[in-house]
Amino acid sequence: MLNEKTFEQAVVRLEEIVRILERGEAPLDESLALFEEGASLVKTASAKLQNAEQKIIALSQSPDGTPLETLFAIEDA
Repeated sequence: MLNEKTFEQAVVRLEEIVRILERGEAPLDESLALFEEGASLVKTASAKLQNAEQKIIALSQSPDGTPLETLFAIEDA
């Protein structure tokens, strides 16, 4: 998996794909290829998020080993 994108790279590419598809100027074959690429990127990004969540839970275990689930505070920008 040497060419696997980071989460951030996947999101940037997904944004590019959405912009292209929203314009509606790409031929059908290209649109289909972009859609397939986007679906693959969503799968990659989702897996990376799940992996990160599992690491956070593993790092947030109580002394008896049970996971501690804590809600993160989201600050307004």
